[in-house]
Amino acid sequence: MLDKIALFLLIVGGVNWGLVGLFEFDLVAFLFGGSTAALSRIVYVLVAVSAIWCISLFFKDSELVEAHD
Repeated sequence: MLDKIALFLLIVGGVNWGLVGLFEFDLVAFLFGGSTAALSRIVYVLVAVSAIWCISLFFKDSELVEAHD
């Protein structure tokens, strides 16, 4: 379950960076009151922690991962 939450947060972060790159629009900042707002910063940190967590997915045995799905 934790892997799925981390992947979801990475998707949110990826979409946000795509919007920043294409349109100079930060969706997280827009939704939570600016890029320096506490909620925005929490989301940014959660995305970063999720990225670090997902590094561990590279080292999991693929058979073990498939067994959990």
